[in-house]
Amino acid sequence: VLFWPEEMGFTIQVLLFASAREAAGNVPSITLDLHDGSDTAVLRRLLSEKYPKLSSMVLDEESLTLALNEEYVPTGEILPLKAGDVVALIPPISGG
Repeated sequence: VLFWPEEMGFTIQVLLFASAREAAGNVPSITLDLHDGSDTAVLRRLLSEKYPKLSSMVLDEESLTLALNEEYVPTGEILPLKAGDVVALIPPISGG
């Protein structure tokens, strides 16, 4: 008989760019452990708790776009996450 922990989990990598990187302490990437069943909404909440300076940005879909495995996550969509996923936090690009 195999016994599994009550809450299985998995690891993802989060890539940070521009102002998101600055708000997280100038780290280029973060490795996070998530519980099974986690999705992009859970990820946003977790990041806001772990990195308070990132909170206002990460909780506002208009101010921070997510890319999951190099595919943009459309505004308003919540996608499931799985082991080995790579999520990029992409703040608005300003320029002239």
